Amino acid sequence: MQTAEPAQRRSDAAAAGGSSALMSVRGLGIRFKTSHGIWQATRKIDFDIAPGERVGIVGESGCGKTITGLSIARLLPNNFAGLDGSILFDGVDLATCSVREMRAIRGRRIAMIFQEPMSALDPVFTVGHQIAETLRVHTGIAKEEARAKTLDMLRRVGIASPERRIDDYPHQLSGGMRQRVMIAAALICGPQLLIADEPTTALDVTVQAQILQLLRDLSATSNTALMLITHDLGVVAETCTRMITMYAGEVIEDAAVDDALVRPLHPYTSGLLRSLPHLSPRGGKLPSIPGRVPSILDMPNGCRFKARCPHAVAGCEAEQELCDAGGGRKVRCWRFRELELPGALQHLGSAPIAAMVSRP
Repeated sequence: MQTAEPAQRRSDAAAAGGSSALMSVRGLGIRFKTSHGIWQATRKIDFDIAPGERVGIVGESGCGKTITGLSIARLLPNNFAGLDGSILFDGVDLATCSVREMRAIRGRRIAMIFQEPMSALDPVFTVGHQIAETLRVHTGIAKEEARAKTLDMLRRVGIASPERRIDDYPHQLSGGMRQRVMIAAALICGPQLLIADEPTTALDVTVQAQILQLLRDLSATSNTALMLITHDLGVVAETCTRMITMYAGEVIEDAAVDDALVRPLHPYTSGLLRSLPHLSPRGGKLPSIPGRVPSILDMPNGCRFKARCPHAVAGCEAEQELCDAGGGRKVRCWRFRELELPGALQHLGSAPIAAMVSRP
């Protein structure tokens, strides 16, 4: 797959970051009810997304990626206990919107692609009915016009023979086609922001490449901002202009994607890169990050990564803030100026970054 050159990608990211933000998240914290009381799942989450920008959210399972996306769309589970901070979307604070106000925004101005299309699509309705229903609910257009627009969207997302497939049920489609249907349903109303939660999970490599190309093309042609939630750094390298690393419910690094992959500033981001099997010396021991992500019931004080960090010293027990590291970068590590952390380039020289990080 062809990808932009590093210099051009950094230029694109800078241009996107320089424009006025479509969405500004400040101090976002999410609380849940548990059998042990009310506990904080995420805290102090700050980031911006500009129109047309493609931002990857990465980290291990349990770091808060998906729940952050769900909080923006206000699709939180029943044990949700409250939100802190603000989610300013095009001048509207989503954190304080009523249920009725969110219904008008969700689906039309903010859309979400879920991880597993088979469970997200209703098995008793045709895919055409489900896509058209989204359009009719938000715009009130006639049934015939909604069907025509649905056919056009199915063509745009690369569904072959859309005139026949529009009347198929989800079980009649392959995994890749179901994911394209989910993308069509998300894009049918022309949203300003698309949240994609692991959109290529369980897809083979060829279909994954097609889906990622589709997301890039749609973002470029419609100026739709993309928030891509994934654990796959290769997907981020191929698709995004910016990368946000999350750990234990916090944003710990925010940088242009090539900068983050070439010279990570946080030990956790560097550890994720070093853990990729094809970046390790052949026949050598596979590096890994010791331990596991702490539970929300037992979060450490100060730096939440310190128990797993090979660079932890006295002083890391102090509270860490997300600080400006220059060049549009942010990091939650007080030692970032003195650490020289390995990134993708240190392993494989000057090959294109997306090719280095992507799976072979």
